[in-house]
Amino acid sequence: MKRPLRPEEVRVWTLVARTVRPARGATLPVAQPEATPAKGKRKAEPAAAPLRAPIPALSVKPVAIPLRKGGPDVIEPGRKRRIVRERDPIDARIDLHGLNQFAAEDRLKAFLTTAQALGHRAVLVITGKGVSGEGIIRRRARDWLADQALAGVVAGVSVAHARHGGDGALYVAIKRRPDL
Repeated sequence: MKRPLRPEEVRVWTLVARTVRPARGATLPVAQPEATPAKGKRKAEPAAAPLRAPIPALSVKPVAIPLRKGGPDVIEPGRKRRIVRERDPIDARIDLHGLNQFAAEDRLKAFLTTAQALGHRAVLVITGKGVSGEGIIRRRARDWLADQALAGVVAGVSVAHARHGGDGALYVAIKRRPDL
């Protein structure tokens, strides 16, 4: 059973709700404070402070969030299992060894866009591990794949199985072409 919201939680929710714009046709849910308990059970909490004027719109810059294990941008477990066992083929591979980070980023983005145009569904991106196990391309590849420019291309990312490169490679699931 869900517990009712406390007055301070309702106040915070109202402040947060004012900073977002609901999707077309949707409305934001209105949080209801809990009812005052019956006499003798416990004292009522003080009423929430009156809300101030609406918060002005904030300008927010998009930030590339690194992908995490279990996050929304991880390949679904069933699909990853099929790729590892090669039931879903790895349609293309790109090796980023020997490139500087700028050339690697450009080549990776062009490769993924081309792979989607060709109808590929899964590709292998070989980043290498770097000299000390944390190479610049390996670290930055997840940021590049989370970039807004590739939002319509990349469906998910996971670390590759040892036979495909292990920590030095990534499986990238590609979204279907929009025209299909």
